[in-house]
Amino acid sequence: MAPAIHSWHSPGRGLEKSAVCAKLAHTAKDGTAYKKAVMKKSGRYKTSSMIEDQYEPGSRGRVLKNLPGITTKKGIDTVETREYLRVTDQLLQHFDRKHCFTAEDICLMHQAWLGSIYKWAGHYRQVFISKGGFSFSAPAFIPQLMDAFEKETLSRYTPCIFTAREAVIAALATVHTELLLIHPFRDGNGRLARQLAVLMGFQAGLPFLDFSILRGVKRRSYFAAVAAGLDRNYAPMMNIFSDVVYCSER
Repeated sequence: MAPAIHSWHSPGRGLEKSAVCAKLAHTAKDGTAYKKAVMKKSGRYKTSSMIEDQYEPGSRGRVLKNLPGITTKKGIDTVETREYLRVTDQLLQHFDRKHCFTAEDICLMHQAWLGSIYKWAGHYRQVFISKGGFSFSAPAFIPQLMDAFEKETLSRYTPCIFTAREAVIAALATVHTELLLIHPFRDGNGRLARQLAVLMGFQAGLPFLDFSILRGVKRRSYFAAVAAGLDRNYAPMMNIFSDVVYCSER
């Protein structure tokens, strides 16, 4: 069982909320834009008839069934963003520079963010999903893929305390790409992956990573970089993160 979110709070560590809220908002809103871009191409997530595929009555199939009973896209986006801001601030205070992230951490982060909104938060998805014609890992393989992700990727690249800038960029790009290819949860995978990148960035001594540049052509390059990871080609995502870090440091 995931610990109550208040147990993650450690006063005196991390950044003050006022210093990061603006950039957190960019990251949280980016998830909404991502979903809109995907649904414009493919209509909606393609899943089987399970609880994760149920939509809120009265939402015209636009809002996943949720605990608060919210029926509008604007309403659910507002609540998700609010919770994202709250939890990210606490995570920045909870995880220190020497922390090696695990698959369990990923689940706890997801549950802490969306646990008050969706029943399935923090649990690996049980449905097939595809976005923009790209199919993600089959549900039956997610537990073993996340186990391998922890042993082969997270254990190698976290804590992200490399001295060479190129090594830091490579770590961010590799972890980000591999997690997105697995897409372990029903929703929120992109925002969660960017949240993890922010935490790794702090371990490396970087400022809060600002992903607001991922728009237009850059957004399409971002999608292409994720797909390139299927062949373990992380160079495109390294280019993306190089730009993100550059803009974050200005």
